[in-house]
Amino acid sequence: MTESQIEAFVDASAAALGLPLAPEHLPGVLRYIALAAQMAELVHGLPLATADEPAETFVPVAAAAPSPAGRGGAQQ
Repeated sequence: MTESQIEAFVDASAAALGLPLAPEHLPGVLRYIALAAQMAELVHGLPLATADEPAETFVPVAAAAPSPAGRGGAQQ
């Protein structure tokens, strides 16, 4: 998306939602939407096969606590 497209999108979205957008917040909102658009372009550019399916549920992996011996867990 171009800068003007992002600005138009933000203006139209805020108006459609009846969301007041303070002028001091606008630069951050524009940066976030530009970042989201860049991420979407990356995902959109990935080739998918006809058998590819979305995950049913996202389950984050919990971070494991470090072992007493440090990384890898092997004691010396």
